[in-house]
Amino acid sequence: MFIAGVWRRLVWRPRHGGSKMDHKRFKKAEAAAVISIDLGSEWMKIGIVSPGVPMEIVLNKESKRKTPAVVAFRDGVRTFGEDAVTVGVRFPKNTYKFLLDLLGKPYDHPLVKAYKERFPYYDLEASDRGTPIFVHDENTKFTPEELVAQLLAKAKEFAEISHGQPITECVITVPGYFNQAERRALKDAASLAGLNVLQLINDYTAIGINYGIFRRKEINDTPWYTLFFDMGAVSTKAALVEYKTVKIKEKGYVETVPQLQVIGVGFDRTLGGFEMTLRLREHLIKAWLANGGGDVRASPRAMEKLLREAERLKIVLSANTEHYAQIENLMDDKDFKVLVTRAEFEELCSDLWPRVAGVVQRAVAAASGSGGGAKLVLAGGAARAPAVHEALRTAVGHEPARSINADEAATMGAVYRAASLATGYKVAALNVRDAVLLPIQVVFTRNVDGSEKLIKRTLFGPMNPYPQKKVITFNKHIDDFAFNVNYAELDHIPSSELNYIGSLNLSQVVLSGVGEALAKHTGENVEHKGIKAHFNMDDSGILNLVNVEFVAEKTVTEEEEDKDSTLSKIGSTISKLFGSDSETPEKAEEKTEEKPAEAENNGTKTNETTADKQNATETESKPKPKIVVLKEPIKNEEQVLNLQPLSPEQFKESKNKIKQLNAIDKKRIERETALNNLETFVVDAQLKIEMDEYAECGTAEQVEEIKKLCAELSEWLYEEGYEAETDTYEAKLTLLKDKTNPIFYKHWEHRERPDAVAAMKSMLNSSQEFLKMARNLTKEANSDRDVFTDVEIGVLEKKIDETKSWLSKSIEEQNQLRKNDEVKLTVDSIREKMSSLDREVKYLVNKMKIWRPKKPAKKESENKTETVIEPENNGEHEKTEDQKESTENQEEKPEILPEVKEDTGGEKEELPQISDENSEHSEL
Repeated sequence: MFIAGVWRRLVWRPRHGGSKMDHKRFKKAEAAAVISIDLGSEWMKIGIVSPGVPMEIVLNKESKRKTPAVVAFRDGVRTFGEDAVTVGVRFPKNTYKFLLDLLGKPYDHPLVKAYKERFPYYDLEASDRGTPIFVHDENTKFTPEELVAQLLAKAKEFAEISHGQPITECVITVPGYFNQAERRALKDAASLAGLNVLQLINDYTAIGINYGIFRRKEINDTPWYTLFFDMGAVSTKAALVEYKTVKIKEKGYVETVPQLQVIGVGFDRTLGGFEMTLRLREHLIKAWLANGGGDVRASPRAMEKLLREAERLKIVLSANTEHYAQIENLMDDKDFKVLVTRAEFEELCSDLWPRVAGVVQRAVAAASGSGGGAKLVLAGGAARAPAVHEALRTAVGHEPARSINADEAATMGAVYRAASLATGYKVAALNVRDAVLLPIQVVFTRNVDGSEKLIKRTLFGPMNPYPQKKVITFNKHIDDFAFNVNYAELDHIPSSELNYIGSLNLSQVVLSGVGEALAKHTGENVEHKGIKAHFNMDDSGILNLVNVEFVAEKTVTEEEEDKDSTLSKIGSTISKLFGSDSETPEKAEEKTEEKPAEAENNGTKTNETTADKQNATETESKPKPKIVVLKEPIKNEEQVLNLQPLSPEQFKESKNKIKQLNAIDKKRIERETALNNLETFVVDAQLKIEMDEYAECGTAEQVEEIKKLCAELSEWLYEEGYEAETDTYEAKLTLLKDKTNPIFYKHWEHRERPDAVAAMKSMLNSSQEFLKMARNLTKEANSDRDVFTDVEIGVLEKKIDETKSWLSKSIEEQNQLRKNDEVKLTVDSIREKMSSLDREVKYLVNKMKIWRPKKPAKKESENKTETVIEPENNGEHEKTEDQKESTENQEEKPEILPEVKEDTGGEKEELPQISDENSEHSEL
């Protein structure tokens, strides 16, 4: 309707000087929004998918698509991103960055030592868990998990502010070489941030998803390959990915879907853009010293300035052959400027370029001959260097492709994965199979001829796909025993990378109650199948011990089956709670040896030996024997042998620390908002009250009082008021509004009244035009088209006359008043009159839409229309059910009106249509 659009603007809204965002109020949606966080050492990027909104990148408060992964603390104020980087130039010790280099690592790790050398101003010490911890001040310490959690929480906040919905679930990218401890530490950090991690996805896998979803039509049963090269800030990865269609069984039926499978991976944990930046900084330091500068290494602030300039210089030299590095007031009030060429830069990094090719070669070698004809695709910001392109071109023999967004491919691939894992979204199917980089084996001892023999069994080998479940069987142990889970078969990893893996021992599992379980299930017809340990490597690449159980098979006849059916059902129920009942051996071994790891599937278990016995003994005279599987849970205790995860007490302590920081931030933001609102409103009021158009809307006493109050508040704000509390600011703002709102309201009324009056006059004109047309649709004017009665026409005519008379009289009365008098003709009163007139017109319009012409072939008695009862009150009508329904729909969606047409079953008749471009009634 016309008035709905007009009154969006013509409504008085007192100014509040600002608004607070209530994070508890969000738009309701059928499905919750989910995000992806591409958390790198230097930058973080956030992707989001929400109901009705396509996948997109979340902008930060500076409206940028990526945010520095930096958090800073200064004078009780916590900052993130660009603000934190600015703080870091002046106060490097208070700014924390490159946190992934410390996450999930012991204090004596080689990468932690390298971190301390690169950033000597940080005070790092070993925590009780043996991990590094930052000593911020004498009262405050931060673990890497706590700092990463604050970054993840900020990413969550950006997404919530951007889309107005609460965020609880996410997918986070991780470097593919992250070990078990590093992955668990990142999940702990996400939990501290209030995020439920749907999956930790390897960054190259996310890139592969982003590449594949836009090429789904090209994926068929013939496999094709792509080699992704990703050089980031601190590391370089290459992944060979296979795309093809596969048949999978889901929800009871077989479906052919595209599949992405990682078949080869190479990586270098210390080859990245930051290493190039550090070498450029060293070059600039030498140039500074050569020009007679002081000992710049002794000044953390000067070193940070040089680091930022070296980073800028590196980016510029990717597109230019030379560029000047220049820093104002580098040290001792001296400026620094030096010309650096691309050739000098490439010479500084000459030993890095051969390592680029090595990463690609290891990825191809890991595929064991697969991947022929693969196309090389670039990703990652550091891959833009011309020398990197040349090294890759030489390694693969063709020009690297740049067909994806190098910065955002991982983010967008991860958010696609988030949508597929979250509830409430339906996305095009893409089956994802990642690959194990760090193989895992189970080690245990067994008594052989009176001596203990060490046995090793591979659980997940190099490049084994995951997610996957595995089962390992111990069939020679009759008493309690223990086994270890370790990294093994690391021959495919360069020796330079082995030191970065950390401890090779993951955990020890101690089993108890084995003898009791075996004794419980004994007999001539019972065959022991051993102790089975069920493992699961989930989507995040984290290994979990699901359960351990003793399994036996009992041969029974149909007569005996009833006795054991209850026990069998209980055993099957317990087993289904923890893992699959069936296992298919990966390798065949003799029964006298422990069985290797078995891959779980949904097939039906067969036992050839038992089946042979059945066939041999089965006769017509004997009952047919059956096999019942008996399972008994075995108590197990798993002890982590490498980096200890956060204990419940430590997690709670870290959570409370972050909550306190959030509370401090919230209080500070509320105070800053209140101060800004007061300052803004005082200035606005001072400017307006000096203007004649506002001053004449109040008395001289009111104007003088406001001027005086504004002057007092301004003086107070710039003196002692600057440190006041939030409540004080809000109270003073309320006081000033109480004084100014009467004047501001009258000014608004006088300014908006002409438009409102013009709108009402236009409505009256349109209503009169409609009335003229309606007079021709009465029984007296046209017996074949008797849409309206004389009473209805009279009611509308009376309403129009009353409205015109009221408007004329009200305008005359208002014109006799001064501007500072109480308003007689208000915008609200005009709106009410327009609404009343509009209802009368709408009633007749709706009646016209449901009217049907008479059919001459029918009897006169059948052509009688339903009588409309005309009450004696103000022209209100009793409507038919169709009219009521039509009116209700019209009030709900006034802007959508059906076309007025009639279908008489024969020739179509149309009512006269009014077409008036100046009419304000959309119904007409």
